[in-house]
Amino acid sequence: MKTNHSTAVFALACALLLTSVDSPAADRLTAGSAKINITPPDTKYPVHDSLYARSLILEAGGTRIAFIAYDSGGGSDEFIASLKQKYRLDELFLCQSHNHSGASGTREWTEEKFTRLIDEASKNMFEARLSGGHRSFPSLSFNRLIVRDDGHARESWYADDHYRYINRERLPHGEVDNSVGVVRIEDMSGRPRILIMNYACHPDVVWNNFEVSADFVGYATRYTEEAFDNRLHCLFINGAAGNQAPLFKDGGRQTPDDPRKADYDLIERMGKLLSIETVKLARELYPNPYDEQRISVKTDSLSFTGRFDKNIRFSPHFSVILINNRYAISAVSGEFFIKFQLDWKKDISRYNGWIPFFFGYTVSGGRSPGYVADVRSAALGGFGADQSDRVIEVGAGERVMTKQLENFYTLTGLMRNRPGPGEHRLDDGTIIP
Repeated sequence: MKTNHSTAVFALACALLLTSVDSPAADRLTAGSAKINITPPDTKYPVHDSLYARSLILEAGGTRIAFIAYDSGGGSDEFIASLKQKYRLDELFLCQSHNHSGASGTREWTEEKFTRLIDEASKNMFEARLSGGHRSFPSLSFNRLIVRDDGHARESWYADDHYRYINRERLPHGEVDNSVGVVRIEDMSGRPRILIMNYACHPDVVWNNFEVSADFVGYATRYTEEAFDNRLHCLFINGAAGNQAPLFKDGGRQTPDDPRKADYDLIERMGKLLSIETVKLARELYPNPYDEQRISVKTDSLSFTGRFDKNIRFSPHFSVILINNRYAISAVSGEFFIKFQLDWKKDISRYNGWIPFFFGYTVSGGRSPGYVADVRSAALGGFGADQSDRVIEVGAGERVMTKQLENFYTLTGLMRNRPGPGEHRLDDGTIIP
């Protein structure tokens, strides 16, 4: 009997495809998420809008990591370690929005909420596809350290002949990152299930408001979830916001009895504008069919002293997270200045189409270094740069980010662990040692 060669090849290809799909070793990315209200039952001030926490678990290629993005609270090294062990996590990242109007419950209460978040996410895992990118738009933030006539920088809340108190004229001073980063996680039918909104700005549109609020983050995440009929969870993860302030800024009330109400219209407006850009980008993203479903993580730590007090010791943890050999996340604790985010994105995006993200205020262990200024900002001074005797030593941020780059190139396999080849190759292909 004659066999049609093309038919046989097609049948063999189908068999191989089915084998690869059915095999347990096939590449699969799975994800799970949960959301919970973390507004404490008894707060010192009235609650204007609720505080939330959202979780995300990602697993691929034998690596399982989790994020908790939250408006207020925190967790100890011991708590992080216990959750990692209980839920088989290689890393757990606690990502605080750095909201200035939050309220925290007791440690036990918060830990119970966070545990429930990870537990629910672990029970809701689904096969997923991931995509991500950035969208630029007119800036919603400005650099709050403004260089004055004497060459040094002062804060936006320090007025002089040139600058109004807290930048009431909304002038876009200094270095900013005027883009939002979005990671979209969808199910296999293409329906978005989870979004990460990554934007660098202090959530303090209204400070000293003497009310509990999630600030613009609460509005931005709420409007984003509503845009998708509340069928997904939106995690806000701040960037390198150490010197970034919102252009939409209210001066704050002076006392709890101040009759002037906080201007929540400003908070809502900023949150809505950020949500609009996030939703636009999320609807344009789609997964690359050639992506290898894989997660790689490398966590490191370095030791530093204080800048002025050499007896202070800092040992911050920081991580590089690679997803699908396409997305590179620098996750750092503390309040890094925006230059580090801009440099990371520039350095990573030039290498083979990698898409970079910068997750600030992200704790996986160790002591937070607080504010981390780049060398130039440390010299210019101002709040977060040189106004405290407890700031970290000059150059610490550069050392951390150099290590992050080294770890990125190590994880990608580009960084050799032995000397590279040094022979000559002639035009005809001849190799000369």
